[in-house]
Amino acid sequence: MKDSILVINCGSSSLKFAILANAGQNTLVEGIADRLGSSESTITFKHGGQKLEIPLPDGSHKSAVTQIKEWLNNNPTIENTLIGLGHRVVHGGETFTESALINDTVIEGIRDCAKFAPLHNPAHVKGIEVAFELFPGLPQIAVFDTAFHQTLAQEQYLYPIPMSLYRDHHFRKYGFHGTSYRYISQHLGKITKTSDQQGVLVAHLGNGASVCAIDKGQSSDTSMGITPLEGLMMGTRSGSLDPSLLSFISQAENISSDEALSILNSKSGLLGVSEISNDCRTLEEAMVSGDQRAKLALDMFAARTAKHLASVATTLESIDHLVFTGGIGENSSYLRQVICQHLKALNIKIDTTLNSSAPRGEMSNISDQSGHVNIWIIPTNEELMIALDTISLIQH
Repeated sequence: MKDSILVINCGSSSLKFAILANAGQNTLVEGIADRLGSSESTITFKHGGQKLEIPLPDGSHKSAVTQIKEWLNNNPTIENTLIGLGHRVVHGGETFTESALINDTVIEGIRDCAKFAPLHNPAHVKGIEVAFELFPGLPQIAVFDTAFHQTLAQEQYLYPIPMSLYRDHHFRKYGFHGTSYRYISQHLGKITKTSDQQGVLVAHLGNGASVCAIDKGQSSDTSMGITPLEGLMMGTRSGSLDPSLLSFISQAENISSDEALSILNSKSGLLGVSEISNDCRTLEEAMVSGDQRAKLALDMFAARTAKHLASVATTLESIDHLVFTGGIGENSSYLRQVICQHLKALNIKIDTTLNSSAPRGEMSNISDQSGHVNIWIIPTNEELMIALDTISLIQH
């Protein structure tokens, strides 16, 4: 059946891809091109239980997409089912409130938003342009991380800075992980029919981490800001802190403000506090063997996640559901436990046995029956949302 979609998620130094068929329900092939921009760059294909790794000598985004095309040339039964491509785009600014069929105007709009996402948006444009070159005639769709949060009220998305800075430069909170939050909101609606009329808190916890309040199916507040640096402490990002610290670091270390910003983006968070790793699994192993720095980093991460969940909850009429998703949210029983302990005042109570025995990669309800809030683990599926948006826009 001719109904499969190639989903491309182009990062600054990696490119994830998947081909989904049967309205996004079946994954035919998936993989990742890693360490782009370096001579050690490779691309891996997973298909039919087999894994194939190919070196990418020039390490470019173009050679990664070219390899995908070559793989498809060698697998014509899959290639012949392709009806379109869906691209994840990190920043859509105020220009894009929903997914869009890509044309020159859309590419220009994505380029224009690159000032807010200088690492991501230029990489997306590269991926899109190469895909147009290699897959001529196939429609291509852009799905924006920021679009889901365009329902925020002004008092939530505006920064308390001179209004001229918003009018002239569009400096405001945008929020990210929107495709993941949209998936969770829709999926929760299938499990519990009333959730689209209720208040939902979602913690999307991975190397990049954020929280979102969803009121009656719409984003009402989120923790990330104009860039993904605001909000929670993350793998290597500091999250929110006193802005004066930027100036203090730059003066104390005798570095530029851009270099100081780079410390907050890439050398802080779990990595900066633990001085061991930005990987939660490594830190949990270190904590179990008695490393106090690892425990401190994890406990700081949990405390800040809880604080931001409580903060975005102020936009809800009631808290009916709390959902954990993302690599850490789905797999770390320790962090789920500590986050919920910090939220006891909101009547959020976790069942410790259900939490520690929750099966990996599956949906679970881990709430204590005496609490008033359903606590869920729901694995997210951004690729599925991108595929469904692509199909929907192609068929219009």
